This record gives sequence, structure tokens and C-alpha cells, in this order.
Amino acid sequence: MTTDPADLTARLIQCPSVTPEEGGALVLLGDLLTEAGFEVTRVDRNGTPNLFARWGAKGTNTLTLGFNGHTDVVPPGDLGSWTHPPFSGHVEDGVIWGRGATDMKSGVAAFVAAAIDFVTDTPPDGAVILTITGDEEGGGKDGTIALLDWMAANGERMDVCIVGEPSNPDVFGEMIKIGRRGSMTFDITAKGVQGHAAYPHRAKNPLHALTAYLNDLIEAPLDEGTAHFDPTGLQITSIDCGNPASNVIPEKATAVVNIRFNDAHTSEGLTRDLTDRAARVSAETGVEISLRVDVSGESFLTQPGPFVDLVRDVVLKETGINPVLSTTGGTSDARFVKDHCPVLEFGLVGQFMHQVDERVPAQQVHDLKSVYQRILERFFE
Repeated sequence: MTTDPADLTARLIQCPSVTPEEGGALVLLGDLLTEAGFEVTRVDRNGTPNLFARWGAKGTNTLTLGFNGHTDVVPPGDLGSWTHPPFSGHVEDGVIWGRGATDMKSGVAAFVAAAIDFVTDTPPDGAVILTITGDEEGGGKDGTIALLDWMAANGERMDVCIVGEPSNPDVFGEMIKIGRRGSMTFDITAKGVQGHAAYPHRAKNPLHALTAYLNDLIEAPLDEGTAHFDPTGLQITSIDCGNPASNVIPEKATAVVNIRFNDAHTSEGLTRDLTDRAARVSAETGVEISLRVDVSGESFLTQPGPFVDLVRDVVLKETGINPVLSTTGGTSDARFVKDHCPVLEFGLVGQFMHQVDERVPAQQVHDLKSVYQRILERFFE
């Protein structure tokens, strides 16, 4: 049996599944997987569409390989800027055009096609699980997390999982993601005492305290990097006080700091560090500095071993390129899957993701399907 992943990519693009809309994408996949003998369950939560599919026996002793991905996409932006309509799935000169062509309807199409053909042609002594969400580009609270919660409640499990996000910067086969940095954002508020700029002794300038605090944060790096990670990055992304008058010391000033941290840190430890520094500056200046923290995910690493080696060997044999094991980039749903089982990411080249005229070579989607199918064969040998 041969399931065409490029054709499936185009059909998925034609589903306008801008977060949080399902757009028909999961319905299409559910019907296709059900017809192929998968047990399919919709795991929607709080209006967020999710799909779980399993082929094979269920049990604690069943060897199980999982794939994870998403069918939701970011908004297309100005429709007039697109060469072809963003939800047309237009195919021309071997290229598939449309929103989601790279991120990541093509990745989902590749692993769905690989899984269907594999279990049909060579039914394994084990199980294949597919978890597909409609909420990766949004808040993520009711997407892959909901699927993993449902799996835990229903005795479903994966031994290992591959997330099909675009993992290659420029050339297909050059990179496997075996981890990700953690991400957290600090909303910082400094509250002082308003006053006249000519009489600063009667005021407490929150901007002076805030800039002293921010300077303390950026004065020295948080670390020098670890074995598999670059140094932790801290970026000030906003400073504001909303003050229109040049002769008034404002009462309040705010800032936003984003930290992308490696496995030398946890969000709890960084929160404690930044809170202690704020308390020190507050004590020195008399300006109250408070923090509100939002954690997008912890850093994680899937240690190189049999699973990573298997995927790396398959990629090498299929592409002729020995892929780098990387932890670069932003966050993905692998940050949730890592609490369930070992996880890595391998997918297409991410050159055009989220851009106007997002597109992907059809051959690359076929190549990705071949990699996934070979991984399935090797895993169940």
C-alpha cells in the first residue's frame, strides 16, 4: 500500500485550521486512520480539538512507538501578499504552497502516511500511537497536555515518541533535536513615589531602581553553557512607564524579561534568583519591585542512546547526511511529551514556516515519509 504524503499535505492545507479552529483537518485524518484500522478517539478539551489514534495491542508489555504533531496554523496575514491563496494547497512545479506547508501539516501527513503503510504492509508485534493536536500554535494548555492527560487516565503509553516539527535549518537531514531550552517570561513592576523632577529627594524614582535591577541581570551571563546546550539567554524585551511629562518622576515603571535557559537551571531556581535580586535592589532604593512569572516550559534533554542512535542512523542512511544532535530553537510540544517518555524531533526544513508564501517541495515530504517508515521498521525489528 502507498499513501501519498504530498497529496495529504495539500488536502490538509485546504482545511483552514487557524488556531483554535479545527477546520476539518482532524476529521480528514480521523477518517483516513479509521479506514486503515486505527482506533481513533477525539480528545477535545475546552473547545480545543485533539486526536488520538492507536494501531495494535494495548498493554504495559506492548512495544509502542509514538508520533506527535499539530494541524493548527498561525494566521495567514495579508491575503493579497500571497502568490497563491494560503488555504488552496496549490501544487506547482513540484512545490506545495499554503499555510501549514512547512509547519507542520506536511510533517503530520508524512508520519500518518508512513504509519498507515507500515501497519498495512508489515503489521508489527507492537503498537503505533499518533497524537495530533489543534492547539500547538496557541496557548497549548488543552492540546498535547490534554492528550497526555487522557492517555494517563486510560492506560495508554508510548515507549518513545518523535515530534514531527521542522527540525532542519537549511538542508533536510542535517539536524535532530534531542532537547529544548526552557522558556519563561518575567513581567516586572517597580513602584516608587511620584514627584517633581526638580525635587528628587521628595520622590522615589522607579526607573532608577528598575534600570539598576535590569543592569544587574544583564551584567554577567547566567552560565557558560552545558554539554548539549548553548549559554542561557536573557533578553529585556520591554521597558515602559507611560509618562508623558518630562518634569515628573513617575510612580510606576514596568519591564519584560524573557529567559531561554539550559539544563543548568530550572524555572524555580531562576525565579528564586531573580526574586532575591529584586529584594536586594528594593532594600537599597526603597522602591518596591515585584515579579509576575509565566513559564512556557522547562529545559529537557533526551540523552543519546539506542533510540537517538536508531533515528540518527536512519537519517544518515536515507539522506547521506550525519545529522547534528541539537537543542537549539524555541519551544515545541516535545516539552510536554518529555514527561511521558523519551522524545526527539525530526522533520522538514523550517525555512518558510510562518512566512507569507509558506511552501515545501513535495519530494521533501516523500523523503520525510521514507525516514519515518524506516524508523518504524527498525524500531520493531
